Amino acid sequence: MNQIALNINGKPVSGSVEPRTHLADFLREGRDLTGTHLGCEHGVCGACTILVDGTPVRSCITYAVACDGAEIVTIEGLDDDEITRELREAFKREHALQCGYCTPGMLVSARDLVVRSVDSDEHDIRVAMSGNLCRCTGYVGIIKAIRSVIAARRTRDIAAISGGGRSIVGPAGSGHASAEPNNASVRRAAPVLAPQPAASAKSRLSMDPGWIPQASFDQKFVVSYPRQQVWEMFGRVRDVAACLPGASLTGEPTPEHVEGQIRVKVGPIAAEFRGQAEIERDESSHSGKITGAGDAVRSNSATRGVISYRLLPAGDGQSTEVALTIGYTLTGMLAQFGRPGIVQDVAARLTAAFAKNLEARLGGKAATDLSSRDGGLDAGSLLFSAVAGRLKELFGRLFVSRS
Repeated sequence: MNQIALNINGKPVSGSVEPRTHLADFLREGRDLTGTHLGCEHGVCGACTILVDGTPVRSCITYAVACDGAEIVTIEGLDDDEITRELREAFKREHALQCGYCTPGMLVSARDLVVRSVDSDEHDIRVAMSGNLCRCTGYVGIIKAIRSVIAARRTRDIAAISGGGRSIVGPAGSGHASAEPNNASVRRAAPVLAPQPAASAKSRLSMDPGWIPQASFDQKFVVSYPRQQVWEMFGRVRDVAACLPGASLTGEPTPEHVEGQIRVKVGPIAAEFRGQAEIERDESSHSGKITGAGDAVRSNSATRGVISYRLLPAGDGQSTEVALTIGYTLTGMLAQFGRPGIVQDVAARLTAAFAKNLEARLGGKAATDLSSRDGGLDAGSLLFSAVAGRLKELFGRLFVSRS
């Protein structure tokens, strides 16, 4: 057990906690501050958001011992806060809540946004609030409420505070947490990090050799061209990238290395993954492997993946079967859409689109697109069609069983 001392909602609090206890449990079970709601417990949904040293924090993935000495403010501590009071009124006025489960975390994040936003740009608000998920409202009322409070305060000449007044770089609470075990009284200042040189445009991908995909599955498709022609096409990185909806290259590719980005949109969440991949090819077996990694900074998501493929002759050698094995790990906000069944359904539709574009490209035609209006891959439409397909299959089984 560790002894910690915090300031919670303006009151000094101390207690013994196990090292594994997260801050949300300490607040809810130890202090009866149940306004902090637990949803996903993976840091994705934002329901548990509170303020630690003035910074919004996911309390479900923050260890209580890491916040020793920190200032904690929960939704209960914002009862008399001017900005939160204005947000509560705006949420009521704009019908920005229904069941209310996400509302405490939503208000904490919204308050931070009101403090630091120069203007009430809708796009910026949607991006900033995309880490707080709501299953009821559709977000329209939430965005209107936040916009109205920002606009009203700026009209009253209440200026935005750059960065929300934060000056310490590092995890929230890092300026106060004990640097020594057993709560030694000596505390170490947060280290000043030396500036790092920018990564080279040709810097190579570094992945943990022991990395194991979160999930993997197989896909197959056939194109009506001989294997050698398809193999040569797979060696032209730009042509292959042009067949993948939402993808584009950000640097000059080589046969072994490529850097690029893919824009993905799922409902209100938009992400732009930027990353790189290493390419391996074995002409003797007409097989290859692509190992990649990418991060979407604005949505705090990351992905790691590997695609192994093999080209097999089909149709008396006039066609080619492409056999794929796909392994991936998805973390962050978009991990909620990373369940294997959903990903496999969406990947099947994306693979079909890639196969169609590949065949068109081999025939000298332009590839079709699955992009949304803002130029990114509209994964939401793929997700919708996947769910619709499952429902159709379910109803089909029900009607067959009753007949």
